[in-house]
Amino acid sequence: MNVGRQLTRVLSVASMVAAASVDAQDVTRIVVEPTRVTMQAGQTVPLKITAFDAQGKEIANPSIRASGPRGSIRIADGKLTALRAGSFTAIVTSAARGTTPVTVEVPVLVTNPNLAKLEIIPEPGALYVGTMLAHSVKGAHADNSARLDLRVNWKSSDASVASVDRFGNVSAIKPGPVVITAEAEGATARKEYRVQANPVAAITLDVKETTVSTGDVVHLNAVARRANGQPVSDAKVSWTYQYQPDDTTAAPGGPGIVDRAPDGTSLFAANAPGQYTLQAQVGSAFARTVLDVKPRDVKRRITVTGRGVVNTTATSDLWPWTGKDGRDYCLVGTWGGDGYALVFDITDMNNIVKTDSIRIDARTINDVTVSPDGRYGVLTREGASNRVNGVVILDLANPAHPKIASTFDEDLTGGVHNAFATNDYLYAISGGQKYIIIDVKDITKPKRVGEYRYPGARIHDLWVNNGIAYSAQGGIGAVIVDVGNGKYGGTPQNPKLVNVFPIASGHEIYPYFQKATGKTYLFLGDEEMSRQGRVWEGTNYRATLGTAGGVAQTSGGYVHIVDATDPMNMKKVGRYHLEDYGSHDIIVEDDVLYQAYYDGGVRVVDVSGELLGNIAEQRREIAVFKSYDPKGHTANAPFVMNAMPWKGQVLFTDFNSGLWAAKLEPKPKVTP
Repeated sequence: MNVGRQLTRVLSVASMVAAASVDAQDVTRIVVEPTRVTMQAGQTVPLKITAFDAQGKEIANPSIRASGPRGSIRIADGKLTALRAGSFTAIVTSAARGTTPVTVEVPVLVTNPNLAKLEIIPEPGALYVGTMLAHSVKGAHADNSARLDLRVNWKSSDASVASVDRFGNVSAIKPGPVVITAEAEGATARKEYRVQANPVAAITLDVKETTVSTGDVVHLNAVARRANGQPVSDAKVSWTYQYQPDDTTAAPGGPGIVDRAPDGTSLFAANAPGQYTLQAQVGSAFARTVLDVKPRDVKRRITVTGRGVVNTTATSDLWPWTGKDGRDYCLVGTWGGDGYALVFDITDMNNIVKTDSIRIDARTINDVTVSPDGRYGVLTREGASNRVNGVVILDLANPAHPKIASTFDEDLTGGVHNAFATNDYLYAISGGQKYIIIDVKDITKPKRVGEYRYPGARIHDLWVNNGIAYSAQGGIGAVIVDVGNGKYGGTPQNPKLVNVFPIASGHEIYPYFQKATGKTYLFLGDEEMSRQGRVWEGTNYRATLGTAGGVAQTSGGYVHIVDATDPMNMKKVGRYHLEDYGSHDIIVEDDVLYQAYYDGGVRVVDVSGELLGNIAEQRREIAVFKSYDPKGHTANAPFVMNAMPWKGQVLFTDFNSGLWAAKLEPKPKVTP
């Protein structure tokens, strides 16, 4: 798993990080040119960053990080790109550990180009008396680039026929012609309507469910009909609900969700138990049905069974596998641990035993992974003394005592934060800029066969399933590429882009194929290593990060859930959001989400069935465990990096205390 990819950001905003390959302590001065930037949204300008040591000598390939507010400015490949208008600050800093970093702030003023055109996008449906249709606008500049955050003035030519509010909702009042106008920054768009008398006399409902659990998705089907029973196909059916809480909960602010599926049909899901009266309406015609929503009863106890204690350095990633000798093992990386990787025998989860350690030239082994056939393992390198980095490939013929089979560093000198192993190919992320595809059929002679790079993005995480690569790329979102599936013409030697889902998240990704519904969901994690701007801003831990003791870390961000069943028509449908903690690595198996939630611990969550809304509010959490350890690297400071299911149990690594194993206890039988 592409795990342990924490601590690469200096700010809570998405960052575009420069190649990290020398010790940050070498940097004593940073010069950024220009010192102030004024530009238009959509433009890209050069940004030169030069680092100097204590003797005033320029440092080649310094460990420098440059970042800006997510969705506002992007810094990558020596260039700064403006994404939206506003006044921002780009921050360039040395990636110091245990010392005060050198930091330079660059003011960035971004203005908008002139708006060239405006287009009104109406909601589907006819405008009948008593109905309302929503309208949005799409603006573009002269080069056809999109204008975001438009302030639009809406007008109706005859408010007695149809009125329009400040959000573009048009309400039909009486029959007649009307023109709806949108105006923004001198550009104008018009939409003509002829309001008609409402032909709908009745609504027929087709909602099969009468009793569901919180989080269950209900498909809201309704047909508007004339007095003679004929359907009115262009009538927009609006759905609302009334809520009566049950005796087990107080009504939260938003007890339920009405939304639209990617195919346009209406959906409903309840966050809280109780009775929901669902109402379909077209003008004066309406129909109702009542849903009885029960609490989702999935809670189970979680019990620690074993430990692989690591408290002399920080722990990063883990990957379990079954060795050629039939026993089970787990490979564990260290962060800032002088290049040590650890091997544990986990055959007996009640008695985890360390069998060996492997030391390589690296400051941090952020990610570890093992091929599905258990033939080879991989250690990623960051902060190598020779500034070469790359990956180390392990021969797992003797799984208790792996041997180094080879190293590979071609085009990987910027540091490898994450990698993904298949039986024949290894995908290694190069300095956050692209992934290199390596043929590892012969692990003693790995060879580069291809690469994929999405322009202007900062790639952080990658999973490959059935020849399709799913990557989380900062500033862009989810990038889907054919790397051997063939459906979209891609091969490992010649990858082909399938599609991109733009979303303000680009740290973790996991594609999950749900058998029961036939849906493909992408789970995308944020990872925000600072809580700046939140109600609880957290702690100042950076001066002691990576050292024994110190202050407990805090985090922010959450997991986004995207329906990617049709990769050409994707939609965000839900999230797993806990405000006080931040998300990290993600695995889903058999409709259960195993979530490393940093200081929020390891969290096991039911993700069965169709998903809609914030699943954290729907009583879907099965179990939560926070790995407090008074003898930890930082005492009693849970910070879970990675969690994976393994043969009926849960394995996870904590930054401060090493490897843990736990099991979910069976639900107790109900005694009448």
